[in-house]
Amino acid sequence: MKLLIRNLARTTTEKELQSLFEPFGTVQSCTLVMDKETGTSKGFGFVEMPKQGDAKAAMKSINGKEIAGNKIRVKKAEAK
Repeated sequence: MKLLIRNLARTTTEKELQSLFEPFGTVQSCTLVMDKETGTSKGFGFVEMPKQGDAKAAMKSINGKEIAGNKIRVKKAEAK
C-alpha cells in the first residue's frame, strides 16, 4: 500500500521518514519529492508498505503527529 505523507519539514530526510514507519512493518520504498532546481525537499513524500494492515496501522498512528515542528498528514496515495 502506498502512503502519501504531507507537511513534512523541509529538513526531513528519507532515512528519518523510513525510520518513522519501520516500527509498523516492512517499508518497501521511501521517497521524498525534491525540487529539481534547488535540490531541497518539497515537504511531502511517499512510503510504500507491502502489507496493507501494517500501512493502515502506521497511517492511524502517525497521521497528525508532530515531527520537527510540523504536524504531518498521512493518507493512502491515490493512483495517477
